[in-house]
Amino acid sequence: MDQTLRSTRFVDADSQVVRDFAAEHAGTGDDVSKAVNLYYALRDAVSYDMRTFGLDEDQFVASTVLQSTAAFCVPKAVALAALARAVGIPSRIGFANVRNHLASPKLMALMDDDVFYWHAYTSLFLDGKWVKATPAFDIRLCERHGVTPLDFDGREDSIFQPYDRAGRPHMEYVDFIGEFDDMPYDGFAGAMRTHHARMLKHLDDERAGRPTT
Repeated sequence: MDQTLRSTRFVDADSQVVRDFAAEHAGTGDDVSKAVNLYYALRDAVSYDMRTFGLDEDQFVASTVLQSTAAFCVPKAVALAALARAVGIPSRIGFANVRNHLASPKLMALMDDDVFYWHAYTSLFLDGKWVKATPAFDIRLCERHGVTPLDFDGREDSIFQPYDRAGRPHMEYVDFIGEFDDMPYDGFAGAMRTHHARMLKHLDDERAGRPTT
């Protein structure tokens, strides 16, 4: 359990940025209450945006995430893990391969199949058991796309709702990869270069102002 409470390269729970955010939003209740408060604060403070997807190591450092306006699922999961540790809640970063049935045609055109590899969630030790929380999709994004925002009560797993408000399939978990005490950067980066190379290149070119194909 000590490993799931320590500050690390990416889960920098002892950084002032993380500690200040946790102090502002965790509240004074029990661990479940604090975890729920931190989940909602982070979910909506940092918008979800796949255009930020990349492999710059610094973007996976929790304190950097909390100073950003937008991030994708992995940095946000790392940030929630750090916030939890900052208030004494053991945490890990979990990964799974998923299908997002509502992904945009533009995004799907950059993929070689319909699986998003290494989607991230946060695992929190609350009331004697590990529960999964996914702070990726902020409420503004959900409202734009007609998806009910994902709630978290600190007692049951909260990963992704299977349907949107119109009853269309949304998120499907294909398989779980595992949970880690720190961001497994090398494994993640290798998988992204293997499975999402075209998406990485396209987004890197787009951010750099280079022509995209």
